Amino acid sequence: MDFGSIIGQDFLKQYFDKIIRAGRVPHTQLFVGEQGTGALPMALAFASHLLCQNEDNCRHKVDKLIHPDLHFVYPTVPTDSIKKPDSEAFLSIWREFLQANAYAGLYDWMKFLDVANKQGLIRVTDAENIIKKVAVKPYEANYKIFIIWMIEKMNNETANKLLKILEEPPEDTKFILIAENTDDILPTILSRCQIHHFAPLPIEVVKNQLIKNYNLTHDQALKVAHQANGNWHKAMLLAQETNENNEFQQQFIEWVRVAFSAKKDRQAIRKLIIWSEKMATTGREAQKQFLEFALETFRQALMINYQNSNLAYFDFTQNKFDLNKLAPFIHSQNIQNIYESVTNALYHIERNANPKLIFLDLSINLTKFIHKTEKSI
Repeated sequence: MDFGSIIGQDFLKQYFDKIIRAGRVPHTQLFVGEQGTGALPMALAFASHLLCQNEDNCRHKVDKLIHPDLHFVYPTVPTDSIKKPDSEAFLSIWREFLQANAYAGLYDWMKFLDVANKQGLIRVTDAENIIKKVAVKPYEANYKIFIIWMIEKMNNETANKLLKILEEPPEDTKFILIAENTDDILPTILSRCQIHHFAPLPIEVVKNQLIKNYNLTHDQALKVAHQANGNWHKAMLLAQETNENNEFQQQFIEWVRVAFSAKKDRQAIRKLIIWSEKMATTGREAQKQFLEFALETFRQALMINYQNSNLAYFDFTQNKFDLNKLAPFIHSQNIQNIYESVTNALYHIERNANPKLIFLDLSINLTKFIHKTEKSI
């Protein structure tokens, strides 16, 4: 992988190429970007340029993720076959996952392991393995590179074990840390990094790449690019019309329809309890994905309501649901309430609160907010 294969992020590509050519590569860098913005592919391209210096055999090894001086650390979970997990135990599976789609996120990695209802962690064993490898000289290149993906999933014990080595690694060792946000990263880790932020991909960039990769028409690609909201992984899923998006649609439709019926249906609360319990079984990463889907759907409905339908690109294919019929109920007097309730739910899901209670509380709030009129306040 090289910088030319990275979608968008032109400023960062030029900057990274410049510091590599100048020999001014920081010992520890942090790439911060939401899923689909290209932080992990960029780290791979960075590693390829730094390790290989245009040597084809070396680049081939990096592309296959088998270069002896390129090391990976990432969240893992116990599985039926691996009871004591760490990154080395999953390396062959990780290579398969990463080569399939380097733009995928943590939820996709957990699904790939068939453990989507679990939370991945970077463990103390991973830190111990890093320390051992740092002590060894590079095998083939001038550097050893450690790519630590989703560093926010590193617990405090693991982070504290790595602090010294991140601050003063050997001259032949470079760290690239990758995170979706910095909120859950220890300040002592952040202080040791040069931080680079990856912005969401521009709509025009995503549109052009969709036309190139999937042979979509201009209108089809533009529609998907708006829905993807700067996330290339999401754009690919939408272009391929995966079942997961349909599943989120079904969950959203059931939820909103029951919330609408709450005024007249005495069984509505019971139905919302059942819905909340069902959502609680889907796994935290899936729950987060659904809440983000819901936020975007409400935003799309608001755009339609205020005559900005040219900015609304959602098509519901499930259960004959028409977003235009939802739109009049999403307006200036309730969108802030709805947005805050969903984002609060997302916040608490990320912090391992009880999902049954979170989704039930959110659902009860929705029954109140969705029946507000623009003149009710």
